[in-house]
Amino acid sequence: MKRVLFVCVENANRSQMAEAFARIHGGGAVEALSAGSAPSGRINPKAVRFMAELGYDLATHTSKSLDDIDGTFDAVVTMGCGDRCPWVPAKRREDWNLPDPKHMDDAGYRAVRDEIGARVQRLLAEL
Repeated sequence: MKRVLFVCVENANRSQMAEAFARIHGGGAVEALSAGSAPSGRINPKAVRFMAELGYDLATHTSKSLDDIDGTFDAVVTMGCGDRCPWVPAKRREDWNLPDPKHMDDAGYRAVRDEIGARVQRLLAEL
């Protein structure tokens, strides 16, 4: 089983959606996790709403700290958090410098969501 970790600052939007897409597309072959360097403690209601449009219940997720994550990963993907994301052991590292959609309108939020979904599918195909 491949282990994948998605990291952003608040662990409330981008990394949560990436974790969800990895679970959707990876099935039982992927253990997907997400965490934040400064977690907000909640999932953004917009993220919940826009993932629900795709049939995924993001309300079951929790905002987690990187301090709660252990082990090594096949891939660690940061979401443009720059130097606020600490180093996590991984065979593969990527930075997806995606804009934080939390203040975007619905169309902008969906565009970021869909870009994350496409990138997750590419990543999983390459692992």
